Amino acid sequence: MNPQDTPQVPLSFDVTEADFEAQVLEMSMQVPVLLDCWAPWCGPCRSLGPVLEKVVESYGGRFLLAKLNTDEAPQISAALRIRSIPFVVLFIGGRPVDQFMGALPEGQVRAFIDKHLPADVVEGEVQQVFGPLDEAAELIAAGELDRAQAVLDTIPAAERDDEHARLLARLKLASDKPAGDAAALAARIAADPRDFEARFALAAVLAHAGDFNAAFDQLLEVVLRDKAEGKPDREKARLQLVEWFDVCADPEVVSRGRRYLGMYLN
Repeated sequence: MNPQDTPQVPLSFDVTEADFEAQVLEMSMQVPVLLDCWAPWCGPCRSLGPVLEKVVESYGGRFLLAKLNTDEAPQISAALRIRSIPFVVLFIGGRPVDQFMGALPEGQVRAFIDKHLPADVVEGEVQQVFGPLDEAAELIAAGELDRAQAVLDTIPAAERDDEHARLLARLKLASDKPAGDAAALAARIAADPRDFEARFALAAVLAHAGDFNAAFDQLLEVVLRDKAEGKPDREKARLQLVEWFDVCADPEVVSRGRRYLGMYLN
């Protein structure tokens, strides 16, 4: 089924407990369905909703977006084991295949979707833009930074989006090698867990190497441990985390980092 050829099936729609089986499970047997679990009181949900709407429209029917108000769907919320929202689940073939939590930026939402959609069905401008973006991401991961920059430069200015900006940020991070030896910095931290200077330096080294999970852990420790008046190091770590959340290509790592940052700030 191609949703573009069936006007009675919109690209995004609300779903309830009464029609969840038909609108999500059965529909996902024909086309992938992204389930957005939200609530009216949830601020991050209001941020994520328009991003999901934009992405589903831009993919032109390659997947559908179902929106579930969790306040009105306690049974489904329990079945999905929802502990925090926004909570987004991708259904394919009648079953959940992947999920993420938190208000991810557009580029990371697209990366999440692209992992599960066949690339050979992308057509037109979407193919023209996202083919080079995928190539640039692979080149950055392989350390071929000059070639990655050249590929990104080929995309017209009018077509450069959040994903393009994220890759530029990744490229800059990979190009600017930070000072410091990881082993020596780790030894300093082991001797003094409140050596925030060493934690910031080690986080930079780890992020440069692409190990964002470990880099996030160092900055989260600063957020957790900074007890100084005004907490300047906590704020510095928070800002660095927010910046790197947009750079990291792994939505699960970002979701974990966001979750712990929220816990430590509360």
